[in-house]
Amino acid sequence: MIFSRSGLVAVSLAALFASGCSTSRFSSMDDQQPAPLQPAPAGTVSGSQLPPPAAPGTTDPSQFPTAPAGTQVASLPPDGSAPAGATDLTAASVAGVWNASVSGQSCKVATPQTKFGAGYRAGPLHCPAPIDGIKSWNVAGKQLTLYDENGGTLARLYSSGGSKFDGQTSTGLPISLTR
Repeated sequence: MIFSRSGLVAVSLAALFASGCSTSRFSSMDDQQPAPLQPAPAGTVSGSQLPPPAAPGTTDPSQFPTAPAGTQVASLPPDGSAPAGATDLTAASVAGVWNASVSGQSCKVATPQTKFGAGYRAGPLHCPAPIDGIKSWNVAGKQLTLYDENGGTLARLYSSGGSKFDGQTSTGLPISLTR
């Protein structure tokens, strides 16, 4: 009896497939079901009515909370001059990323040394109003000033020593920057 090579290969493959289909290697897994997952913990959700949004370009200082007890913000002289002990500033001493606290709310403010307008570009990161509108910054003597997109002053700060600035926004809210 003479078999062709292709016929022999076909018979061999058929036998191989037939024996592979009758294996019991995987039959034990067919009967097993994975354990059910535990439900995620559920908490309570509370809600309240939000105040209506302010018109663009307006800021009502009464909508912001006052600084919590224990918040340390240097007081500024009423005449707008630098507080005692404030040091002269340079752009290099201000450049970087700061942790900002505005009336007890925290965020970050980036102050790169990228020229922008009469000062340097600034970028608030998840900040509350009015600091969310910072577009630029500049230093003059002992004062760090933060500006909006129109060049209006949003805040004035002075060095409180080391890597900290304290001051207030143009609406009178306390603000501090720390590293």
